[in-house]
Amino acid sequence: MAECHPVGFQWVMEAKQRGAKVIHIDPRFTRTSAVADQHVPIRVGSDIAFLGGVIRYILENEKDFREYVVAYTNAATIVRDDFVDTEDLDGLFSGYDPETASYDGESWQYAGHDQQASPDAEHEEVAGEHGGGHELGGHGATLERSSVQRDETLQHPMCVYQVLKRHYARYTPEIVEQVCGVSPEDFLAVCEAVTANSGRERTTCWVYSVGWTHHSTGVQYIRGSAIIQLLLGNMGRPGGGILALRGHASIQGSTDIPTLYNLLPGYLPMPVAGEHDSLADWIATMSSKGMKGFWTSADAYAISLLKAWYGDAAQPENDYCFDLLPKLTGDHGTYQTVMDQIDGKVEGYFLVGQNPAVGSAQAKLQRQGLASLKWLVVRDVNLIESATFWRDGPEIASGELRTEDIGTEVFFLPAATHTEKSGSFTQTQRMVQWRHKAVSPPGDAQPELDFYFHLGRRLRERLAGSTDPKDRMLLDLTWDYPVDEHGEPDPEAVLAEINGSFLTGERAGDPLPGFTSMRADGSTAGGCWIYSGIFKDGVNQAARRKPGQEQDYVAAEWGWAWPMNRRTLYNRASADPEGRPWSERKAYVWWDETLGEAGEWTGHDMPDFELTKPPSYRPEEGASGPAGLAGDDPFIMQADGKGWLYAPSGLLDGPMPAHYEPHESPVRNPLYHQQANPTRQVFRRKDNLSNPSAGELGSEVFPYVFTTYRLTEHHTAGGMSRWVPYLAELQPEMFCEVSPELARERGLENLSYATIVTARTAIEARVLVTERVTPLTVDGRVVHQIGLPYHWGVGSEAHVSGDSANDLLGLALDPNVHIQESKVGSCDIQPGRRPSGPALLRFVEEYRSRAGITVETGNTRLTPPDRGEAQRP
Repeated sequence: MAECHPVGFQWVMEAKQRGAKVIHIDPRFTRTSAVADQHVPIRVGSDIAFLGGVIRYILENEKDFREYVVAYTNAATIVRDDFVDTEDLDGLFSGYDPETASYDGESWQYAGHDQQASPDAEHEEVAGEHGGGHELGGHGATLERSSVQRDETLQHPMCVYQVLKRHYARYTPEIVEQVCGVSPEDFLAVCEAVTANSGRERTTCWVYSVGWTHHSTGVQYIRGSAIIQLLLGNMGRPGGGILALRGHASIQGSTDIPTLYNLLPGYLPMPVAGEHDSLADWIATMSSKGMKGFWTSADAYAISLLKAWYGDAAQPENDYCFDLLPKLTGDHGTYQTVMDQIDGKVEGYFLVGQNPAVGSAQAKLQRQGLASLKWLVVRDVNLIESATFWRDGPEIASGELRTEDIGTEVFFLPAATHTEKSGSFTQTQRMVQWRHKAVSPPGDAQPELDFYFHLGRRLRERLAGSTDPKDRMLLDLTWDYPVDEHGEPDPEAVLAEINGSFLTGERAGDPLPGFTSMRADGSTAGGCWIYSGIFKDGVNQAARRKPGQEQDYVAAEWGWAWPMNRRTLYNRASADPEGRPWSERKAYVWWDETLGEAGEWTGHDMPDFELTKPPSYRPEEGASGPAGLAGDDPFIMQADGKGWLYAPSGLLDGPMPAHYEPHESPVRNPLYHQQANPTRQVFRRKDNLSNPSAGELGSEVFPYVFTTYRLTEHHTAGGMSRWVPYLAELQPEMFCEVSPELARERGLENLSYATIVTARTAIEARVLVTERVTPLTVDGRVVHQIGLPYHWGVGSEAHVSGDSANDLLGLALDPNVHIQESKVGSCDIQPGRRPSGPALLRFVEEYRSRAGITVETGNTRLTPPDRGEAQRP
């Protein structure tokens, strides 16, 4: 966090000055480690074993916050008798189909429940293709019947608490050491610190970034942390929760109002062709009859969105223009799209603030995809490698591509920087902050809003008078944003549209005060339901900057946080079931029976609960929606109002996290015969070969582990830093971090060159011999890890260039969200510079031959029975 998010890290340092303990769990000793109270080196890709060990410690030692756990989680809920755990199936949950490498989650359900027809009901043919797991991350899994069977003594053998306890029983400190390379002493110190700092008086926070997400089990990493936080009562309380640090200033915003192919604003799922033939079909995937919580108003959120986009054209008789929404036909994620480019299925591409020729996994494949297009639009502030690959990319030097054979027509359109345009940033904690233009962009550079507004205007002018039904998709859009004297649209007008407004009645034209005002009858419009309220009373709430000394520590008048300016989600959990603060020290939101007619929720933050619903409220039989939630159901977006220690639906790879080895690993899975995630998404292609893992022939050819990371001095793929001489001078060359022990083993000398090689290619880097990277003893053998920053690329325009670490990576994806496993891979390292030209291809091919690599290597998702048994503890 200190390295990649130095501005935000100031708050960690201030907390430390006030007595907070900072623990850093990371493969490398970094700038964060240097100021932490404890640094715990860990093997890359083994975090679930570590988190599982913490869960076991909590359960075995009864360190859980029992009153919170019983009242606010599904610990007491009974699971179906036919559920079978990984502990009994040697790494698989019940319902696995080896033909499709997917799960039928029927047996994972609560007792008395059947699996619902939702995007998680199928995998690769449907859900896996359009990211059903990702969609469910937004709207939650549906539960048709809101009643569940519970045992609040937590003794029933099939209650979630006991299921969880059995699942993690083998994740002992000794197993954590065997899998992660973490000593029992270091591990237990973390367990003791985390549990001692949790309870009524204290809370602990977990912070992660792409070191967790960029794995073939990335979603389950975060689930592991969520289970810990729920068991310890750290969700919905001040100083608790889980912070997902974003890689850019507004990555959070680009998922809220998304650049993701499978989501619409506010985490509404994209409709799927053949599944969602009507508006009602689509809405049914987000809410269901009898379901509790606020997702039962999904129809209001969806119809308000359609009214915002299509205005008067959206009417009840035409399903509010639902037919004009594009429909998914399969996987259109980044990596499938690149392969479709190579296979001739994609002709044109827009790159906006992205540099995949350097910054994306399997960067070589990215460049080959770009070279297969008919046209490419690049909008950036500099002439990045993704715009110049056709003349100076690595494949030109190796002879794999020739400039004269590349048919891609590249249009480079200069973009404005963040200081040259007004707009919003949505930060890690969901806070939206407005930025004001400082200077005008130079020359032809345009802000994105200006570019897309005028692109849309020109397209609509070109299509004017068309009778082709498909053109209504553009012609019926509301596109009447006010412009200034330069013809640029007003960004605050877009923010007002996102907020939404009343369309009928006495308040017609007034901004919506919040999402609870949205209606499903076409009387409201709103571009993103979770952002409704950001333009309350016609005021840009994101532009507020009341100084900290003039308000309390929650700072509710600095910017605006979705939803409804709540700074901590699910904060009803900060009070006990009776509505009283768990302690005075941690008082945050509470029930005050002296307010209003019969009492209201109040506190330091906007209560994340119905203001007048008392703690004693119990729903009537059959009640649904918000009325179906009891006065002590704090997790209001969940179908049962509880925090899920166990996920009966919504995930494609299991209801609980289990340790699997990375897609490429020189280590056998010590816990199960099943080596890697059996549902991971793989691509069997000659241009995406995988290294063999432990247990496969040839794995000894790639005995080391590498991981990628960022530096403070550079920004991601370098498009904003390698062109700045002052920053380029600070970190001028690509380098690799190796331990003194590995340096001796491979004959590497400090500041000399080394060649790192995988089945994809080989790169060169300067050698940095450092004790920041520690050899770890894992399953009885020493595992060496190599650190690789990924900011450099091969090109001729930047002040500095170098080989890209992302060239080394193959593609294997998490099945839930299609994110790549770019934080871990296996490799070899040798002293000296890599070969150049065609000799590089021969060098890599020799490695492939020695390892016996084919398109099937590493891509058999179900571990074969003849692979040999792992040493099971």
